[in-house]
Amino acid sequence: MEDKASRQALLRAIPQTGEMIETIKSRLPGLPHQMVADCVRQVLEAERRRLLKEDSPHPLGREALLEKALAEIQRRLSPSLRPVVNATGVVVHTNLGRSCLPKEAIEEILSVADRYSNLEFNLETGKRGSRYSHVEALLCELTGAEAALVVNNNAAAVLITLETLARGKEVIVSRGELVEIGGSFRIPDVMARSGAILREVGTTNRTHLRDYQAAIGPETALLMKVHRSNFQVVGFTKEVSSQELAQLAHEHGLAAVEDLGSGCFVDLSPYGLPGEPTVQEVLRAGVDIVTFSGDKLMGGPQAGLILGRAELVERIKKNPINRAVRIDKLTLAALEATLRLYRDQQRALEAIPTLRLLTMTEEEVARRARRLLRHLRRQKLPQVELGLTKVFSQVGGGALPLANLPSVAISVRPRRKSVVALEEALRRLDYPIVARIEEETLLLDVRTIKDEEFSLVSKGLREALETA
Repeated sequence: MEDKASRQALLRAIPQTGEMIETIKSRLPGLPHQMVADCVRQVLEAERRRLLKEDSPHPLGREALLEKALAEIQRRLSPSLRPVVNATGVVVHTNLGRSCLPKEAIEEILSVADRYSNLEFNLETGKRGSRYSHVEALLCELTGAEAALVVNNNAAAVLITLETLARGKEVIVSRGELVEIGGSFRIPDVMARSGAILREVGTTNRTHLRDYQAAIGPETALLMKVHRSNFQVVGFTKEVSSQELAQLAHEHGLAAVEDLGSGCFVDLSPYGLPGEPTVQEVLRAGVDIVTFSGDKLMGGPQAGLILGRAELVERIKKNPINRAVRIDKLTLAALEATLRLYRDQQRALEAIPTLRLLTMTEEEVARRARRLLRHLRRQKLPQVELGLTKVFSQVGGGALPLANLPSVAISVRPRRKSVVALEEALRRLDYPIVARIEEETLLLDVRTIKDEEFSLVSKGLREALETA
């Protein structure tokens, strides 16, 4: 009875909801009343549950509860989608938004975001136009394709292509190319949703042209090749080239489709990266339809690009699904600006952040790392030991899985506190810093940290050490 009475006394001592609301509104006038009330009720209800549950509860004072309510209000007022410092070294980091856009694309987005535009209006005829016209001619110019279509991502590009060209028919694919990428996107599942019928040929490690030849029958619609962008099969292997597959398809009156996944307009092998088939090379090989992402190796916004023979692309455009997967004006603006940069390959390598980070030399990264280290040491942080260490960055985004990019990272070793707690504290900053931990050391890979973010890293590390 005494314990029950003491708990009731603790509960009665909790401040009144109305009083808390009025206190907060007097301190911070202009806040939405309902949001303040919800936050106060949430905090007070949590305090009641705690007092009833704990064995020997110690009540929080009025000011402590006010601070909790204010913190919850601040959390709700803050955007959920926020910029972060990518110190992981993963260039195309899917969880962190993949490719950063070139400034030209950002400027183009701003130019149409707050104004009306000719999205689907032909300024010459004064009649309705096509949103795809803003990039189709440019894509054909850059790649040699006859026609092009852009949808909201590459999964949609594959889906609408198969649904249009092979619904109810067989699509022959090598068993070794039935890939799964992030988010459980699996080629067999997408094919099933499209209504196409999967016909596997070959084995996991070896598929010959004769395997496709033997599988072709009256129900065959397409021969399909899927680029294994997020893994590699090495050793005793064999795969059919794009040219061989296209030639076989055409001999039988069929179409050849290739899902390139990441997509690439520039040969990156001169910069020490593994050879990757470019969109232009695959089209020149005779493949009828090529699909790929806009926000991976191409370095643009999220989009799914469909390029190839005009007659086939036109059929895909007329598919009613196209309405459900079309891109908006902001994506088009960013995509057009990014594509224009590819007219000059050297300019593209310098202006598109993804290409610039992938081709950055180890010497350049090392120079930038030394500069960041000087920034950090000026903060005078006795709680940690700072240094430089050689590491490997990753391409990310399911592209070039075997590529290791020599890089340099700032090593941060806490003298007393947990490195795990420090990593968590960095993620909880107002401007979060996402790093990685290896062998009890926090690593800040400088390849993916922008020059203008150096001051944020210095300030953020100091703040994180105070709270970790």
